[in-house]
Amino acid sequence: MQTDFLDSNQLDQASKYLKNGEVVAFPTETVYGLGADATNEKAVKKIFQAKGRPSDNPLIIHISSVEQLEQYVQSVPDIAKTVISHFWPGPCTLILNKKGPIATSVTGGLDTIAVRMPDHPIALKLIEKSGVPLAAPSANTSGKPSPTDASHVKKDLDGKIRAILDGGRTGIGLESTVLDLTDPHKPTILRPGGVTFEELEDILGTVFESNPTLKDSSAPKSPGMKYKHYSPVKPVWILPTQLDLAKAIVNQLESDGETIGLLTSDDWLDELKTDQRKCYSLGKKDTPQQAAARLFYSLRKLDDEKVSMIMVEPYKKKGIGAAYMNRLEKAATRIL
Repeated sequence: MQTDFLDSNQLDQASKYLKNGEVVAFPTETVYGLGADATNEKAVKKIFQAKGRPSDNPLIIHISSVEQLEQYVQSVPDIAKTVISHFWPGPCTLILNKKGPIATSVTGGLDTIAVRMPDHPIALKLIEKSGVPLAAPSANTSGKPSPTDASHVKKDLDGKIRAILDGGRTGIGLESTVLDLTDPHKPTILRPGGVTFEELEDILGTVFESNPTLKDSSAPKSPGMKYKHYSPVKPVWILPTQLDLAKAIVNQLESDGETIGLLTSDDWLDELKTDQRKCYSLGKKDTPQQAAARLFYSLRKLDDEKVSMIMVEPYKKKGIGAAYMNRLEKAATRIL
């Protein structure tokens, strides 16, 4: 298959492909999505085929208006309306009870559906022009770091999908928060993301968090819960939180013949960088938003460098740091 490379002036062509049951990668504010008509079973199955994604791993549908939501869920409880009023459009996915003509593969056979409205002008216009909700996981080979640039999509999926719609680098750099509202009295975060636990707690009061394991045999309600994700080819080690200990470990591994790629804050790079090491910055230590935005992009960059392993600085699991650490721990070969 030949993959077309489109820009923001070619939304009509991209929407035509989607209407015809093809798969198109497109930008959102989080990461690039791999979109297909969520009401077309054959189209949705092309997503799983292109990515090599497990069939019981559900997809998020993307809509362009709040009114569109009512077509695909049984009801919109008051708690959902509160979240929507604060965080839509934006990086917050809601799990609600489904209705309507959604393809079975989208929900993994469950009675629930994951829905969000992205905060990106290209994504919103594409959904509107297509006239259907778009099922869209991240536009990468399953298990690899999510794509934050069209070039990442090309590397993974060129020749496997109909088109890539280039909208430049994404902003947030990590996927959306997934919030389960099927029990309105127990709002539960299934996956941390661009909307933080603290932000949800501020408007909802008590918020719960799910802690699934890779050994869980039940069908996941949300992407990012069950399977190993976000991993480069090169092994990824998470450094200890103490800089002196991290420095000693890096020095020892280098003495043992390893070629080190480093991904740390500017504060740590000042202490760890050498001419022999490939170094990428996560930004300032006190700006975890920068670290989140740069994580997947930099993991892919380091994976292309001539290094034998990648060593990454941990951040505190507060605010967006919780989502950063969730992705990093899933990507890691070893946590020191």
